[in-house]
Formats: sequence, C-alpha cells, structure tokens
Amino acid sequence: MAQFRVLVSSESDDRVGREILAAIPDLEVLAYDPNEPQLSDVQRDAEILIPPYRSSHRPIPLIRQLSALRMVQLLSAGVDEWISDVPAGVTLASARGAHAGPVSEWVLSAILAQLRQWPALVRFQDTETWAHRRFDADTLDGKRVLILGAGSIGKAVARRLEAFGATTTLVASTAREGVHSPAEIPDLIPGHQIVVVTAPLNDDTHGLVDARFLSSMDDGSLLVNAGRGQIVDTTALVTELQTGRLRAALDVTDPEPLPPGHPLWKCPGVIISPHSARTVPGTNRLCYLVAAEQIRTFTAGGTPSNAAPR
Repeated sequence: MAQFRVLVSSESDDRVGREILAAIPDLEVLAYDPNEPQLSDVQRDAEILIPPYRSSHRPIPLIRQLSALRMVQLLSAGVDEWISDVPAGVTLASARGAHAGPVSEWVLSAILAQLRQWPALVRFQDTETWAHRRFDADTLDGKRVLILGAGSIGKAVARRLEAFGATTTLVASTAREGVHSPAEIPDLIPGHQIVVVTAPLNDDTHGLVDARFLSSMDDGSLLVNAGRGQIVDTTALVTELQTGRLRAALDVTDPEPLPPGHPLWKCPGVIISPHSARTVPGTNRLCYLVAAEQIRTFTAGGTPSNAAPR
C-alpha cells in the first residue's frame, strides 16, 4: 500500500506529470479535476496536492477539504499566489529551476525585439512599406543590464546576455559574491541601459520599480518584466512610456489580465505578452521533473530544496 497519496490534475497538460510521479515508489497518484468544487472521499485523504500546470490558482478552495494535507507542490517558480492560503505546518514548495531556460529565452527575445525595432518593422510590413533607414535599430553588444533577481532565472538571463556581449549586474535579497543587495539599487540604476525583473513577488519587492526607480533610469532605457506585475508601479510606468523617455517589454502586468481600454495597451514603446514567457513545448515536463524531486525528498523525510520559508 502506498504511504503517500498525491493529487494531480486530470487535464491534458498534466498527463506528463501523472506519468512521472507514477514512477515514484510508495506514491499513489490520484487524478482530480481542478475545476470541480468537491473532492471524492478518496481524494480528500491525499497528503500532497499539485495544482495544475495552467491557471494554478484554481484548486486553492480545495485545501479546506484536505484534512490530511502535508505538502503543496507548485509548478510555478514563485509561491506568492498560494502562500497565504496554505496552512501553517504544511510544506509549500515551488518548481524553481524549471523555468530558467524558457523564461530567459523570452527575456532575450524581448530585448532583441525592442533593440532591433521589430514592432515597428512589422507595422511597416503591414503597410507594404520598404522602411530602409526609417527606423533606429540598436545593438545588445556593449549594453549594461541590471537584473533584479539572482535566482535560476536571473542567472540564466545573465548567461544568455553575456553571450551577446552585454555586461550584467545582479541584485538579490541578500548580497553575496557577484550579487548586490537591494540597498544598492538606487546607486546601480544609472548607467544601465536595460533593467530586467526576474525577482519573486513578496513584501520587499511589491512596488519596487516605482516612480522614483523609473525616473532614475537613463533616457532611452528599456524595462523588461518577467517577474510579477505588482513589482512595477503601472501608473508610474505608463507616465514614463507616454513621454517616450523609456521603453518596456512586459510578460506580466498589474492588473492582470490587462483589461481592454487600459492605457498601457496604447503606450508607445511597449510590447506585451500575456504571461506566456514559460509557455513553450516541454516546460510542463521540466516543472514535473523538479516537482518529482521535491516530493521524493519530502516523502523520504527530508526538507525539499524549494520549500518556502513558513
């Protein structure tokens, strides 16, 4: 008889997860529908809950039905959507590390799209205009990039950028060799032509990129947000974009989803993707491979490396 039971979404995106987890000894995989408000009696006895790959917040209301719950294993890099709902004493772990490749690739593509003026080129193409010398392209080579967040995603971004001749400056919640502290940010902003946000959302990072931060950025700088929308003050960003002083590439926004009619849609110099930086083939598999390692550690009596401080 299995010692632990884990609830895994029955949706097609999570099929690979059910297959990966089924190979773990002493673990019984129970499929559940994340859209269904009630669990069966068997499902309610599960000790581990994994939210679905897409729209992972949906099963939050199911927590109160899980009296034996001991662990919530997320497939996201952060835990901000769940941390206030998971009871004390229940281990909450992320899939940190799984998203580094896909998200860092998005960051690089967003930077190059802005520097090489692809949005303008596509608009010229739409009007069948041969726009030779009618736009100002730029190069990534020689650029200085400030990266807020020195986890697996931030480090992967740095590696990709440095391969293009850019130099990077990393900032994290705690200073260490090669990584600066948040207290140093005001002095670091000037002189960097690109700022990339990959930090998690928490009390310290909420609203970190505010009006003062944005006003400290050099004229013509580019802000790239691949973290969470609430890290950036949207009103302050809109103000800067409308003047044309800054540009932005955003995978996340506040509010999210960005509603029709919001001024951010019409701002000059911004490109927006719908929180899809990680959404490429194979990412769900990467997430479940990390989740499986976290669960193996937990069921063996250890503390998962991605466990959130509680």
